[in-house]
Parts: sequence; C-alpha cells; structure tokens
Amino acid sequence: MPEREALVLTGHPGVPTQVGPFAHAVRWGDTLWVTGQMPTDPRTGAIVGDDVVTQTRQVMRNLEAVLHAAGARLADTLMVRAYLTDFDEYAAFNAEYATWFPAGLPARTCVGVTGLAVGARVEVDLVVGLRPHRSTEQDPSAPEGAAR
Repeated sequence: MPEREALVLTGHPGVPTQVGPFAHAVRWGDTLWVTGQMPTDPRTGAIVGDDVVTQTRQVMRNLEAVLHAAGARLADTLMVRAYLTDFDEYAAFNAEYATWFPAGLPARTCVGVTGLAVGARVEVDLVVGLRPHRSTEQDPSAPEGAAR
C-alpha cells in the first residue's frame, strides 16, 4: 500500500504560504491532491486583483508553482474543483480558466459559495496524476506557464 506524504512547500519559488493548518498537497501513490489556492501574491500574501479574471490568473499561477514544486504540471490535472463567490462571474472565470489547459480540459466541478478565505472571489483545488518518471522533488526546469 502506498504511503501518504503531506507536502508543505513553503520556500519553493512562487508557492504561497498557507493561510491555515494544512499541507499544500498530499501525495498518495501516483495521485496528488492539491489544496485550494487563493489569489494571493506569494511574496506579500496580499490578494491580487479585485476582479474574477485577475484573481483566477493568480490562483492558476499559484497552483502551477505548487505543482512544479511537487514535480507535476497543470497538464497532469485529472479533476478540478472551483469555488466562486459570485456565480454571475462564471463565464468570465471560464474564459480565463480554459487558457490554462491548452492540451485538453480535465474533469471539473464549479460551485457557488457565500464566502472564501482571505476575501477571495475564487479558489481552485486539483487532483493530479503523477507520471512514473516524476517525483515529489523539485524539478529544476521552469513551470510550464512561467511566461504568463
């Protein structure tokens, strides 16, 4: 049976500090469960932007950084859960979100909620498949969307 490995990735480039008592991700066998990311600047902890598009972009950057530190990438995503505080922003969220998965969209659930931590408008968590050649050690190459 595979071992459960909690990954606290604070200190890795671009990975934000947790806003609560949890790991950034948990690895179990060849699957990685990534904690919901907020639209916070990893350097300052401040919310980035006040609109859903800017916040979604920052959430996805934060997810990319966590995945990179864990030896994975967005293209390895199997399932996404997205949380929006204003479901009227669903179309704007979708337009930005889709740009992060050019090779094909993963499965997804999107839920409207009454509030999120740190006053965010959007939060996204992932379930990611780890390829056999990947490990939880940091890959020296840049994250796939580093130029965004």
